[in-house]
Amino acid sequence: MSSLINRRQFITATAAGLALAGHAADPDPKLRVTVIGHTGRGNYGHGVDTMWLQLPETKIVAVADASARGLEGALKTLQTDRGFADYRKMLTEMKPDLVAIGPRHVDQHRDMLLAAIEAGARGIYIEKPFCRTPAEADEIIAAADRHQVKIAVAHRNRCHPVLPVLTKLIQQDAIGRVLEIRTRGKEDERGGSLDLWVLGSHLLNLATVFAGEPVACTATVLQDGRPVTRADVREGAEGVGPLAGHEVHARFEMKRGFPVFFDSVAKAGIPTAGFNVQIIGTKGIIDLRADRAPLAHLLAGHPFEPLKEPRAWVPITTAGISQPEPVAGLDRQISDHLISGRDLIAAVREGREPLCNARAGATTVEMISAVFESHRLGGQRVTLPLQTRQNPFSLL
Repeated sequence: MSSLINRRQFITATAAGLALAGHAADPDPKLRVTVIGHTGRGNYGHGVDTMWLQLPETKIVAVADASARGLEGALKTLQTDRGFADYRKMLTEMKPDLVAIGPRHVDQHRDMLLAAIEAGARGIYIEKPFCRTPAEADEIIAAADRHQVKIAVAHRNRCHPVLPVLTKLIQQDAIGRVLEIRTRGKEDERGGSLDLWVLGSHLLNLATVFAGEPVACTATVLQDGRPVTRADVREGAEGVGPLAGHEVHARFEMKRGFPVFFDSVAKAGIPTAGFNVQIIGTKGIIDLRADRAPLAHLLAGHPFEPLKEPRAWVPITTAGISQPEPVAGLDRQISDHLISGRDLIAAVREGREPLCNARAGATTVEMISAVFESHRLGGQRVTLPLQTRQNPFSLL
């Protein structure tokens, strides 16, 4: 199996992320950060605003929020005295090095990204999902390339330092031949298409680390046990655009030759299960649980062979299988986006792409769109990149 991830980038990002105390003085001045939020419409994401207070390399110089009450609170939280109701005005006046785009409502992302790019930002950190459609992704990436702006998408586990350890274990035959990767959303009341957008985006993004780029997709989207039709389409929550379906079943063909599955059924999950990626091989399973510590576990043995003896899941840390985690506070550094933030800073200064860059975010959006496009075409196999660049539900 070829190298699954760029180890040099992981080492750079991890080394930076773990040096939160006692790190050598940086010869560059602090990078000036502006934060964009929107209270009541996605707010500030999951810590996309406050992460910069913990990074000595950065200083928050201003915040924008269209909600006056929200802006008042954000000024106190982010320890800055410059507040704007209009993020475009903030970007024009402040001319920041880095822009943090926090709102979870994805319908605002395209305009905010383009405004930050045009204002001359060197780097942008944006809450997931990246944008609403492949067409929006094409436009954003083209603009970022023209202006040489680095964009990082907040799929924070993409920067987790255990990923290269898992890659090495797979290459060393720890789980045998990889047969497939299975992912499930949280399957709460958002189950189905919204679960795919909001939580499945994290899982599909992680799956590509191990499976490579998506090649094709076949999928079915159901509502009350029947295929979704035009009559079911509504404007989706969190600004995702036209949406339908409380049940999704999708199969992706991937570049490395084994499939990736995503499934989600509304209200079928329990809090302790789901929201995971399972890499299934002939000798065992590696399970990744988003937002848990440790992130990864191993279950040894053939996954489809019933045995009398019980088998136990054992943790995998950055030190290896069943080893204590040697990195103090690693969960916080991941959950607070600190490793991801330092990776973006390093990418800006080194002239390279972040680990979870705009193209990685766009691939995730394209995979989600491919699910809906396959369903629109009656479950046909659709190849990626997609010919349809808009939301397929708008074409039903």
